[in-house]
Amino acid sequence: MSQLPERTDAVVIGGGVIGTSIACQLAEAGVGTVLLERGALGSGSSGTTAGVVRTYFPGNALISSLAVRSLAAYHAFTERTGNDLGLKRIGLLVLFTDEQQVQDFRHTQAAQQAAGVDVELVTPAEAARLNPLVDERAVLAAAWSPEAYACDPAAIVRGYATAAQQAGALLRTETAVTGIDPDGQVHTPAGSIRADTVVCAAGPWAGKVAALADVRIPVTTYPVDMLLTDTPASAPRNALPMTMHPSSLRIRSWGDRILVGMGRPAPDETRLAWLQRVSQHLGTTFPALAGNDLESGWSGDLDVSPDGMAFIGRDRSRPFLYAAGFSGQGLCQAPAAGEIIRDLVLDKKSWIDTTGLSTARCLSGSAVTG
Repeated sequence: MSQLPERTDAVVIGGGVIGTSIACQLAEAGVGTVLLERGALGSGSSGTTAGVVRTYFPGNALISSLAVRSLAAYHAFTERTGNDLGLKRIGLLVLFTDEQQVQDFRHTQAAQQAAGVDVELVTPAEAARLNPLVDERAVLAAAWSPEAYACDPAAIVRGYATAAQQAGALLRTETAVTGIDPDGQVHTPAGSIRADTVVCAAGPWAGKVAALADVRIPVTTYPVDMLLTDTPASAPRNALPMTMHPSSLRIRSWGDRILVGMGRPAPDETRLAWLQRVSQHLGTTFPALAGNDLESGWSGDLDVSPDGMAFIGRDRSRPFLYAAGFSGQGLCQAPAAGEIIRDLVLDKKSWIDTTGLSTARCLSGSAVTG
């Protein structure tokens, strides 16, 4: 393993979709960049999700604005670089099962649309037309957002990594960070490197990485277990939209099968009891799936913030920036997050007011964005 260079403008810690997006945008802006990843690129939470890029996030127009910006960036990235990110439009259907959910949608629809989200309220019958597996008797209404895309997370990571390298960034995998000094000296088993700026994009390990620099990022890990089940013969040949139920159950087409997600067993719940709970929700909302066997697909950990919104900002006391706590939404926000971090490094005014993204909203007197 070759030694690291003695110094660089910026060290990015984490080689998932967030870290590679940041490295790419820093390098393309002329910032000397070294990315350090403890394992393989994309081996953390980037490969753990349901693989959907969407723009509608119920109840949070700020997240939606980041997602709208990111989707546009993905399309532009493909056109500019020729890298196929594997985006295929399937749409997003969010089911509502009580009147309060419907009223909440009505109260927030204007803010969502102002953020650039294409979303409308549809009837149960229309929800069943958009996803024929839905039992319209089990829902009161639904939100429909056509701008949601099935994607290949690995292709997105590869695309940004390739572009970062072409712009001059150095990407080092299998290189864990073991220490971060106040002056920006980053230590690894391959040697140490001094950086003017250190950026933490370490996903589920972000809290531990930040602690090495004596910075607190209040993220926790949330385990998820993705399941697969057979597609019923009655299902349409076209891909089913990503469909979300208030119970946290979500399904979408996955090749010739159906991907099912609903977290993982609770601490006091057996796996069998959890699978029975998933099956019950499936059978109630999607009767054609009642009694279907559920097989393990893959599992992993997500980096989660207390309020489900990412932390993107910088520490006031040292040259340390962070982009973490995306709560399973990193694919949807990576390009926008990369832009924000790039602008912070360049001390450039951002396209959006980033104050609300700082850890200060959860840590009294802590870091704020500039």
